[in-house]
Amino acid sequence: MHLIETVAEMREWRKEYSEFEIGFVPTMGYLHGGHLSLVDRALEENDLHVVSIFVNPTQFGPNEDFKTYPRDLARDLGLLRCCSVGAVFAPPPSEIYPAGFQTYIDIGDITKPLEGAARPGHFRGVATIVAKLFNIVQPTRAYFGQKDAQQVSVVKQMVRDLQFPTEVVVCPIVREPDGLAMSSRNTYLSPEEREKAIVLYRSLHRAMDLYGDGVRDAARIKAVVVATLAEEPLALVEYVSVADNTTLQELEGEMSDCPEALVSMAVRFGDTRLIDNTVLGRPCEDIIGD
Repeated sequence: MHLIETVAEMREWRKEYSEFEIGFVPTMGYLHGGHLSLVDRALEENDLHVVSIFVNPTQFGPNEDFKTYPRDLARDLGLLRCCSVGAVFAPPPSEIYPAGFQTYIDIGDITKPLEGAARPGHFRGVATIVAKLFNIVQPTRAYFGQKDAQQVSVVKQMVRDLQFPTEVVVCPIVREPDGLAMSSRNTYLSPEEREKAIVLYRSLHRAMDLYGDGVRDAARIKAVVVATLAEEPLALVEYVSVADNTTLQELEGEMSDCPEALVSMAVRFGDTRLIDNTVLGRPCEDIIGD
C-alpha cells in the first residue's frame, strides 16, 4: 500500500496505472465500518483502489468541529492495509489549498435546503474538494454512502454539469447492531446519548412502516417522525424533511406522483449533531453490523 502525500506524487502514481480502472473512496478519516464497506465495494469493481484521508476545512462552518474532528492516521492506515488498498492519498491542507487559493465551486438549488440551509457554505466546500480530488486521482468510479444523501445528490449534479468521466456509486447505510448509522461523530456521544440516539432509526422505521401500509401523505409521515423523535428528551431536532429524492424539494400532500421520497433529519444530542435518512419507495438496503 502506497502512502501518498503530494498532488505530484498522486498524479505520477495514477500515470503509472493509466490503463487500469481505479475505484476511489474519499474520506475524512477516522474510519469505521461504513467507510470500509465502500472500500470493499471498490475492491470488487475495479482493478486498483485509492482512499483519500483529508479533513476538509472548507466544508466546516466557523462554529463547527473542524479542530476537534477525530483524526488518527496510523489507525486508519492499519485498517486499510488489511483491505489491500493500492494507495492512500493523505495530503496536508497546504497541498490542497496552497497560498493564494481562491477558486470554489457553487452548485445551485440542490444545495439550498436541508443541510445547505442548516450549514451555509458547507456544500461549496464539499463540491470544491470532491472536484479537486477527482481531478487529482482521476477515478473510474467513486464511492459514497447513502447516509450523506444530499451530498450524494450534490456530487451527482456536479459530475453531470461539469462532465467528469467518473461514475458515482452510492452504497447502503451501514448501521450498528441497534440501528444507529455509523459515523465518525458517534465518538462524541456520551454513553447515555449513545443509548438514546437510536431514536433516529426508530423514527425512520415508523415512517417506513406507514409507507408500507399504503400511507402516501407526506405531512402524516413527517408528523410521525417528529412525534417519535419527541419521545426522547435528549434529542434536539434541527429539521425533519420528506422531500423528492431527486430534486430535494419538500413534498406536501399525496406522494403518488413521486416514485421515491427521501425522509431525512438532523438531530443534536448535546454538542453532537447526527444525520440519518431513508428512501421510501425503495427496498431498504441498510447494512446492520454484527
